[in-house]
Amino acid sequence: MTTGDEIVDATFTALYEHGYADLTMEAIGEEFDKSTSLIHYHFDSKADLLATCLETIHDEFLEDLEHDPETDPEQRLLRLAELVVGGTGDDGVDEFHTALLELRAQAPYDEALREQLARNDAVWREHIADIVRDGIEQGVFREVDPEHFAALFRSAIEGAQSHNVILGEDAPSEDAMAGIEELLVHELLVESERTEGADA
Repeated sequence: MTTGDEIVDATFTALYEHGYADLTMEAIGEEFDKSTSLIHYHFDSKADLLATCLETIHDEFLEDLEHDPETDPEQRLLRLAELVVGGTGDDGVDEFHTALLELRAQAPYDEALREQLARNDAVWREHIADIVRDGIEQGVFREVDPEHFAALFRSAIEGAQSHNVILGEDAPSEDAMAGIEELLVHELLVESERTEGADA
């Protein structure tokens, strides 16, 4: 793990522990095993550090997905939903998702965060759209607009993730996942294709 990666990890830990309002370079330094001066050496400001955190975590998550051995388009979508939505830890709250929600909440007031989140979102939607295109080409999904579906799917899984963080054990996570699987994936993409094939 590089020094930059260690700083990113320390930042997310500090963000979860202190919240955005009380997040300082000193608080991050308390979670960092090396000299705090290294944080200032690698990053010009807290805003620069937080934008980099968003970019790094986003890239690592997509890299993990790209190395997923699952090739079936339907299962790829469902696995993606599970990874994004199912982020509760043993105590009912996932530290990473809590910290991520803190950053998202600041985006309307922080141009650097908003721009990075917009870039991340565009990549996410294109990744989902690519899965849908693969499914259409393989004949397992019906013809839909991949970009429209990607925007809907992305909004659904991100909303369910936020519910997990905000509501904890009271979040309707299982219902959300059931709806994503049954209504978004099966009915919009899969079942319609099977029905059309049977009618033919």
